Amino acid sequence: MADVVALIALIIDSAIRLSVPLLFACLAGLYSERSSIFDIGLEGKMLGAAFAAGAIAAITGSAWMGLLAAIAASSALALLHGFACITHRGNQIVSGVAINIIAAGLTAQLGASWFSQGGQTPSLPNTARFLPLEWPGAEALAGVPLIGAVYSELLSGHNILVYLAAATVPLTWWVLYRTRFGLRLRAVGENPAAVDTAGISVTWLRYRAVICCGVLCGFAGAYLSIAQSASFIKDMTAGKGFIALAALIFAKWRPVQALGACFLFGLLDAVAIRLQGVAFPLIGDVPVQFVQAVPYILTVVLLAGFVGRAIPPKAGGVPYVKER
Repeated sequence: MADVVALIALIIDSAIRLSVPLLFACLAGLYSERSSIFDIGLEGKMLGAAFAAGAIAAITGSAWMGLLAAIAASSALALLHGFACITHRGNQIVSGVAINIIAAGLTAQLGASWFSQGGQTPSLPNTARFLPLEWPGAEALAGVPLIGAVYSELLSGHNILVYLAAATVPLTWWVLYRTRFGLRLRAVGENPAAVDTAGISVTWLRYRAVICCGVLCGFAGAYLSIAQSASFIKDMTAGKGFIALAALIFAKWRPVQALGACFLFGLLDAVAIRLQGVAFPLIGDVPVQFVQAVPYILTVVLLAGFVGRAIPPKAGGVPYVKER
């Protein structure tokens, strides 16, 4: 029984860690899409942020400088997307795909040029990373059945970005549903003409939403390269931006539901990792490639069969042209 509890605790602990970048990116997309700016470029912004964090942390030796660089890089890509889609009313899907391509190529090229390690940044020392934080008494309670597993494994031992991701969920809920900015943000995604009639700048409101998206993608990218890992690796986002989009649709553009959706996808990934190398009766060893594909397969299955009818903001993807 104790072994089963320990195994469950380890899987949940792994799921929490794996869901953090998904949660940051999902909430980032929520801000942008609630303002009617669809963002396929979450993947590219995360990748650019991960490279900036890994590179600057390696140069300066400071995780916080790496985090600031990640936010700056991601916000710059977000503003580029806003410039194309808000100012020039370009196609939002095309712009997002372009950002993904730019980020994939630019990070690989800069990494190879700056560090000559095949697109990878140098391995970071512990002083240049966000390390796990041990809660008081976690070691002493580790041997206590159930309580020890929850306290020492699930609550304690995470880096600061994990706790920040959890805190971002109620913060986003409060911003969206209890502040003037949130009310206007939701309104501009449903009926921008009404917002404009009230004397509120639709353009500026959407730009602020896009900036919020860039900041949160910066946290997601920084988590990948200077918290979860010790360096940037080429294409290290590995489709997490697209899974975050799937989680956003699964959550129906709501922050609390987004937490559950991202944890679900993180849990699927954690279970898939545990299944690697496990032999099943009558089947034998399952190919590693298939196990790695399981989270993505289940993502499609869940969206196709269990999400129900997900209705995006009514003005989503539609450029606003002010009536004269």
